[in-house]
Amino acid sequence: MSAAELHGSPVAKVLQAEIQDQVSGLVADGIMPTLAVVVATDNEATHWYVRSIARAAEKVGISCRIIDLGPQASQAHIAATLIDLSVDKQTHGIILQTPLPAGVRADELVAHIDPDKDIDGANPLSLGRLAVGLPAFAPATARAVVELLEHHGIPLDGSHVTVVGRSAVVGKPLLHLLLDRNASVTICHSRSRPLEDYTRAAGIVVAAVGRPGLVTARHVAPGSVVVDVGTNVLEDGSLVGDVDAGSVADVASALSPVPGGVGTVTTALLLLHTTQAADQLRLLQRPPAPVPASQARA
Repeated sequence: MSAAELHGSPVAKVLQAEIQDQVSGLVADGIMPTLAVVVATDNEATHWYVRSIARAAEKVGISCRIIDLGPQASQAHIAATLIDLSVDKQTHGIILQTPLPAGVRADELVAHIDPDKDIDGANPLSLGRLAVGLPAFAPATARAVVELLEHHGIPLDGSHVTVVGRSAVVGKPLLHLLLDRNASVTICHSRSRPLEDYTRAAGIVVAAVGRPGLVTARHVAPGSVVVDVGTNVLEDGSLVGDVDAGSVADVASALSPVPGGVGTVTTALLLLHTTQAADQLRLLQRPPAPVPASQARA
């Protein structure tokens, strides 16, 4: 048996069509949806990723501002930048890209991002709202897992999903997104031993740790679905996930590839969230309708 591949490109194409429709409506109302990406590193891989977001934004008509503060940027400088962007009416989505300079606290900085513009769900307020079922932007990677599964017809209602990884970027928000779709969810971490006892009990396994080859054939039940969220760069420059795809493909019924799986959907969702944020802010800033004269005299 060889697992079917859960490719992200067809999912991204559907999302891109939705984005372009929303952009057309916003532009017709005189609004240019704008995404600001704040960068404070000289890491070339990070800059490559940010440029790829900018290229994707350009293709769908979104303006993308890359604000490069440099690798020596201070906590105060980055915070001031995020505060300014949060009150800027021409900016609709904000991303604080990691890594950050040594000693700079990302967890403190993301609290300065207006939740209405927090398109990657980084502000703790966004995660809290997500947890209790209030409107909020979910971290794009976590939502990408759900979008990928749903697009490929993998049922979540009543399914048992094991998520390996408890980060605030993927594991924790994904828990709430899956619960909202009536899945039963197990979250695993470094103290979950033996790991295979948890993963083999699930019909769907999501690997999101950042450790190459963590999930192998022995961790997967025959016929299960495996989503690989990992993006690990090897010494030879190749990109691999957290799943040993060679062995797992012989056991699982479906497996998302790396690259070409979750990451492709993540970028599209960041842009979709930007247009949704622009639309929400447009409604908030729209002046109230005039009261008819007959009502005003009543």
